[in-house]
Amino acid sequence: MATYIFGHKNPDTDSICSAIAFEHFKTEVGENVKAMRLGEVNKETNYALSYFDVQAPDFLEKVADETEVMLVDHNEFQQSVDNIEHAQILEVIDHHRIANFETSDPVYMRVEPVGCTATIIKDMYDEKNITIPKHIAGMLISAIVSDSLLFKSPTCTNRDIEAAKALAKIAEVDVDTYGLDMLKAGADVSDQPVSAWISGDAKEFMMHGSSVEIGQLNTVDPAEIYKSIDEIKEEIQIIIENKGLSLFLFVVTDILNNDSEVLAIGPAKDNVEAAFDVTLSSDDRAVLKGVVSRKKQVVPNLTRAFES
Repeated sequence: MATYIFGHKNPDTDSICSAIAFEHFKTEVGENVKAMRLGEVNKETNYALSYFDVQAPDFLEKVADETEVMLVDHNEFQQSVDNIEHAQILEVIDHHRIANFETSDPVYMRVEPVGCTATIIKDMYDEKNITIPKHIAGMLISAIVSDSLLFKSPTCTNRDIEAAKALAKIAEVDVDTYGLDMLKAGADVSDQPVSAWISGDAKEFMMHGSSVEIGQLNTVDPAEIYKSIDEIKEEIQIIIENKGLSLFLFVVTDILNNDSEVLAIGPAKDNVEAAFDVTLSSDDRAVLKGVVSRKKQVVPNLTRAFES
């Protein structure tokens, strides 16, 4: 049986594209693996898949006991397949914090402070002198563009930029033109229900014993999104009650101006004010100037607020 490779629930472009690229890499070194996904493919990722004529991985609902798996773009168990604790984790390739992670056997972990998992995988190809084909280069550069917001995110490093430049040549794209078109495709949510805005890129975190979920939506017009604030609040309240969350933070990121407008719902919403030195408005919103990264700007600040 093949070893499954997958990213986190509510997969973003890095989770899907890194799984695809890592499947190719592992196959090239002689391993029997299969890329999978833990949720629906979003519009941004679909743009990349269509552009490079690549099929999306099959959906994986749960794994059988002792199934061998490799995790990309995540390590926290609450973000992974529901019964991940029963799987045999062989490898983790990631660029996030390490939390809520435990295995019974030794595991290979490559977790590096770069802007994207795809950057690490690109380095692994180089280290093994394995040629990256055009469609895989397309997957990797799409992931880097997505996670770095076209190199504007504070998580972006020189390694990400250099990797993207090299991959653009292989993929035969102009990174700025292709990247902006891909981001705009993902930002068009006009045909999606509010529930998809909220949960499409949501992740759960444990913060000092409290369950926190953070959903992020990229857009070119936050004001247009918040015209539906009453429906958004209703959907979030249902999620809070069903999951027993202390806080749901909805982060609407303006990809043109590199700011975010957040909506904080839940009994622990005061932590948002403490974390970012802002005052929530009467409808529980606040503008976070210069904040675009959940990983580097939102989660660390919120975690410190919960711990204080």
